Amino acid sequence: MAAEFWHVLNRGVEKRDIVMDDRDRARFIHDLYVMNDANIVQHIYQPQRQGLLPYSRRQLVRIHAFCLMNNHYHLLLSPISEGGISAFMQKFNMGYSKYFNERYKRTGVLWQGKHKKIRIERDAHFMYVPYYIHLNPLDYGMRSWREGRALDVTAALKKLRAYRWSSHLDYLGAKNFPSVVDKSELSELFGKSARYERGLTDIITSRTLASRSTAIE
Repeated sequence: MAAEFWHVLNRGVEKRDIVMDDRDRARFIHDLYVMNDANIVQHIYQPQRQGLLPYSRRQLVRIHAFCLMNNHYHLLLSPISEGGISAFMQKFNMGYSKYFNERYKRTGVLWQGKHKKIRIERDAHFMYVPYYIHLNPLDYGMRSWREGRALDVTAALKKLRAYRWSSHLDYLGAKNFPSVVDKSELSELFGKSARYERGLTDIITSRTLASRSTAIE
């Protein structure tokens, strides 16, 4: 099928946190990998325990970029087969919700309804969304980036490099979560790490581009 790109996001019900500590964050990343498999049915609630070591999978989607925040997440996905995104999101959301409820001895839904899915159809949108996903951690202390207000760019880039729970470091050349992220499609857009960070800087300092985040949130 022709390549499709979808920005997929969801948040905790009533905007509650979906991760409480790094154990939860590691489990979230683990599930991005393990649940991306058409073969897995019986492991929805108890995924395999081999961590992120590669093994034979029939992937449902390509995960081009992601960012996990305290109460929501962003994914940039392409389906590998018809219905791949819906199948993956159902497995992923159910699996992580089951883990979270068991760990914290809670009942009920974790997510604020069904995930939101936005097809990327315009070049300008495609050029912006991957950067936007990786810029989300600036909300922790530097939220003015969304309004294009002046920031200490050096401090902002340092803050992003210190945040492990996204695919940002993978595109900087670090092997952060290489088993999860498929960089093949975005490598041409991002280029080498210096060019990629220049793209981030342009958005951080651009009032026009930053204003688009309002429509994406």
